[in-house]
Amino acid sequence: MKKKNNVFLVIAIPAFILFFIFHSYPALQGIFYSFTDWKGYGDWNFVGLKNYLNVFKDGRAGDAYVFTFKFAMVSTILVNIISLAVAIGLNSKIKFHKTLRAIYFLPYILSILIVGFIFNFIFAHFLPQIGDALGWEFLSRNILGNPDLAWIGIVVVAVWQAVSFNTILYLAGLVTISEDLYEAASIDGAGVWTKFWRITFPLIAPFFTINMVLSLKNFLMVFDQIVALTGGGPGKSTESISLLIYRGGFEGGEFAYQSANAVIYFIVIIIFSVIQLKFLNKREVENG
Repeated sequence: MKKKNNVFLVIAIPAFILFFIFHSYPALQGIFYSFTDWKGYGDWNFVGLKNYLNVFKDGRAGDAYVFTFKFAMVSTILVNIISLAVAIGLNSKIKFHKTLRAIYFLPYILSILIVGFIFNFIFAHFLPQIGDALGWEFLSRNILGNPDLAWIGIVVVAVWQAVSFNTILYLAGLVTISEDLYEAASIDGAGVWTKFWRITFPLIAPFFTINMVLSLKNFLMVFDQIVALTGGGPGKSTESISLLIYRGGFEGGEFAYQSANAVIYFIVIIIFSVIQLKFLNKREVENG
């Protein structure tokens, strides 16, 4: 037993040290600097809660929060609807369904920046050319250049790539459902929708909870897609919190101020995740 404990320590301690150095220490350092006026260089002084109070007065930060939450909520809903529908389709007895599962997962393993640049070309050149050829005015314009529509392009790219991972999780849940349940339901005269609402959805509820929480958390931290597609523009119409923190902290000399913004955003994400988990877990218990 003692030998096993020594092996555990030999494996765990280096991992803990690395995690602390590259994750915990920088996070604690950022929290510390959020109470100062440090610009990322030079001297600094303690300013207390000044940075935190200023975040709530910052109109640019407010716009970034509104955009981020709008984007995250729309994307979370779409990605779960689409991925669940695709998972049900891939789980059916169609030819080459295993091969299709592997192919369908490919978008998730591609670089987000590369995917973003490809879709940037599609939105800016490919689709407008098709729109001009077909005489469709709504398609002939680059939506990424429209302050009111640019966010839709980001949603399309983010959802397209995220669906793959969520689909895999839903597939993992669907394979746990016995075919006998569907056969019994068919004998009782249950239709497709009845089977879905009475059998499929209640039994994959834990997977739905996981997907919803992970999706919202990931979409709230959207960064790469925006950098590749719009850079936060036109103007500041698609500037997310993550992009604002990066630009202000590393390019604008607002390291301490954006550190406070990051701490606030971290707390917001935790609150949303806890609320989601409590609500969805409560629904699971009621359905169970």
